[in-house]
Amino acid sequence: MLMPFRRRKARDDASLPSVGGDRRVYAIGDIHGRDDLFAQLLDRIALDEAERDPLPRLLVLLGDLVDRGPQSRQVVERAMGLARSTGDIRFLKGNHEEMFIAAARGKAQAARLFRRYGGVETLASYGLGAEDSALMSDEAMARWMLAHVPRDHVDFLDDFADMLPLGDYLFVHAGVRPRVALDAQIPADLRWIRGDFLNHGRHFGKMIVHGHNISEDVDVQPNRIGIDTGAFCSGRLTAIGLEKDQRWFLRTSA
Repeated sequence: MLMPFRRRKARDDASLPSVGGDRRVYAIGDIHGRDDLFAQLLDRIALDEAERDPLPRLLVLLGDLVDRGPQSRQVVERAMGLARSTGDIRFLKGNHEEMFIAAARGKAQAARLFRRYGGVETLASYGLGAEDSALMSDEAMARWMLAHVPRDHVDFLDDFADMLPLGDYLFVHAGVRPRVALDAQIPADLRWIRGDFLNHGRHFGKMIVHGHNISEDVDVQPNRIGIDTGAFCSGRLTAIGLEKDQRWFLRTSA
């Protein structure tokens, strides 16, 4: 069953962040190989949009499309299909895309890390059984990926952006480094940072919308909004909707 939750109405308050422009933005958190939930949430977004006044729509995927869940290949293919069929979508690169890309380009050291963080499930979706991958060395796994993972999948993921500013919001995968200008952030922080970002209490210059750090519910703070609700293990994939200074949330329900 698909359910909206914690919907917020607009208020007459100039201090509320605005996504700007005459557009509606939906951003989806970490999908992690759950193509079933991805399809459900896209349907839920379509229904939500149909209930609102017509506006141009922008869909943002916050990264970590792959790993841990059982359908990474299918998620990538669905995302590629969306990219071909519409121009109103943006993709951000997560740490799991970073590992996947490096391993799929034949780097054994990257394959070692990829294996540890849910890569076995990803390779199963590409046809390599878990028992076979367990017997492989890191070098052999990297060679297998180089030979069997479609190059257009790798290139597609590698073309993802690191951040997306929209109005008073900044969309990233993991977060930003405190006390570093937003235009001086480095990709490693944008894809991997946790504690220094999550524990920072001051404003970052924009409201940060991010995934990467799993929480049971959406994590709304004065300076950031986390929407990774652990889809691969919880069955809950979450999206934030934004229109001017309005914000609301949609999710699948386990």
